[in-house]
Amino acid sequence: MNAPAELSDAAEDFELPEGWLQLSDPDVTEVEVELVTRALHGARLSGGPLVEAFEQRFAALLGRRHAVAMASGTVGTWLALRALGIGPGDEVVASPYGWHQVMHAVTLAGARLVFADIDYWTGCLDATRAAAQVTPQTRAILAGNVNGHPAAWDALRAVADGHGLKLIEDSTEAIGSRYLGRPVGSFGDLSVFDFSQPSALCCGEGGMVVTDDDALAAELRYLRARALADRRSVSVGSRVPLQCGVSELTASLGLAQLARLPQLLEKRKTVEALYLEQVQTFEGIKPPYIRPGVDEVHWMLYVVHLGKRFTASACDQIVEDLAEEMIEAALYCQPLHQQFHYQQQGWRRGQLPLVERIADRAIALPFHAHLTSDHVRFIVKTMKDSTVNVGAGAAIY
Repeated sequence: MNAPAELSDAAEDFELPEGWLQLSDPDVTEVEVELVTRALHGARLSGGPLVEAFEQRFAALLGRRHAVAMASGTVGTWLALRALGIGPGDEVVASPYGWHQVMHAVTLAGARLVFADIDYWTGCLDATRAAAQVTPQTRAILAGNVNGHPAAWDALRAVADGHGLKLIEDSTEAIGSRYLGRPVGSFGDLSVFDFSQPSALCCGEGGMVVTDDDALAAELRYLRARALADRRSVSVGSRVPLQCGVSELTASLGLAQLARLPQLLEKRKTVEALYLEQVQTFEGIKPPYIRPGVDEVHWMLYVVHLGKRFTASACDQIVEDLAEEMIEAALYCQPLHQQFHYQQQGWRRGQLPLVERIADRAIALPFHAHLTSDHVRFIVKTMKDSTVNVGAGAAIY
């Protein structure tokens, strides 16, 4: 379906680049190029000194004792579950709502995902609803800082401790955010990060698991990869390692991005301010919600929530209209309980109404440091025109 005429005409008023306005676009400078070049000239391309340095500096950033680099956030969560001894016959309570869908790790570990609904305003797992899903088989709660907004970690910790459960923090979407004076990644027994797009700290791949537990950190390193010293060991396979570490090249990118992290986040805040200015002209769209106790939010993507009268199919059409103007956008989440694998386990639409209400109408817009004021004005105007066309009137929250 072609976009309405007013969408095509909108481009005339803006200075735009040739090509697409991408959903994400990593901020890479000569600092990254130099460190990657050094890694290429080194004697190790796998699991060398740069990986160790990246782990140490990442742990220091969060005030954690240990950081263990992994191939991805999902793989890191999988190994975290294995390190905790969680597997077949066990249950993990989680929300089905998120971008990176780290919750798949529970299935990979052989345990059962038990879904609970979210806080309507933050999109994060609701502690009271999570508590209602705890059974004698529950071993852990897996909660995420959705799109950068911290979950209610004090309430989630109280539920976990009250039921004798482990608390796993999914921070794959939230590096830099702070809650109750502490950075995300400091609240879980184990906390997980991901460095693929569209993360602010972007290495193209990779992740990190952080913890203060010495024994868990040692087990994570054992499960991550077989060491050179273990080549002739007959016992190392008692718990089969996965061979899922990161390369020196990935670590070199991570070190450079970590050194520049304050600058990276500040530049993204500038783009966020441009969006906030423009969405004020978008009738019915409210500024992003920030709950009490949250000190700082660094959004992974700029997500707009449309009103109840916009159906999921209408939002699909809006995404198509944006694509007609070479603006890359996407529905923020396809909830896990509506995906085939979990439907085979009995999950159905209608069981988690708050997740469904938000997921049907949450559209992620381009968000990265290379966007200019003209870009943002054009994106918001194009989306505003499309919502009027699709919804036959102004958007209503």
